[in-house]
Amino acid sequence: MRSCAILFSLLVCALFSTNCTQIGPPGGGPDRVLNWRPTPIPQAQPGSLSTSTLVRKINLKPDMVAKGTYGRKVVRPMNPRYITIHSTQNFSADASKHALALKRGALRAPKRKGFNRIGFLIWHFTVDSRVAIQHMPCNEQGEHADFNGPGNNYSIGIEMCENRGGNRTATIERAAMLTAYLMKRYNIPLRNVVPHYHWPRHGCSPEHKNCPWFLMDNGRPGAKWRWFQGKVNYYYRSLQ
Repeated sequence: MRSCAILFSLLVCALFSTNCTQIGPPGGGPDRVLNWRPTPIPQAQPGSLSTSTLVRKINLKPDMVAKGTYGRKVVRPMNPRYITIHSTQNFSADASKHALALKRGALRAPKRKGFNRIGFLIWHFTVDSRVAIQHMPCNEQGEHADFNGPGNNYSIGIEMCENRGGNRTATIERAAMLTAYLMKRYNIPLRNVVPHYHWPRHGCSPEHKNCPWFLMDNGRPGAKWRWFQGKVNYYYRSLQ
């Protein structure tokens, strides 16, 4: 029970943090940051990839928070126009542990006017190096970006895991594939694939969150983010 409490505490701190500081292991010791650099993107061959093949590569698994509970306690319909990319800043949990935390209502957030609307955090997908787990339907608003702003009201939220033992390159690749699939399914243009940084959080300091931090340059979108968009576009253009 104590280890679960520590895990959930770390998750809350990591996901609701206003400054995206890294979360170390429960013991408080140093952790190894995975080495990662952008890799060359091949030329896309339009029509070379079927949707079914891409879904198999993504390894997409539904594990929904029950409707009417916790993050889905209040269901707000959504017509998705954007896809927002996050990183968990949590070395202690993979996608399945995040799914468990969401289903148990462990990820609470202060509910007050102008901030979190339901008292819980929730997003649509969590991706790690092995699997992508869906937590809620894409036609429902989450609580992952900017409180009552357009990031929550109109965007699908994807969290990339940073758990120990995971592979960052594989996680980024899976997130890019999932993003391309969602773009195709919901007719979302590449320009509307944005980092969490894109959505200002009025009343917070800093207003723009350095997230996903390993795809930012000096805390804001730059060459690494453009590389990620290129990776997404490669899969999108490859789809039949």
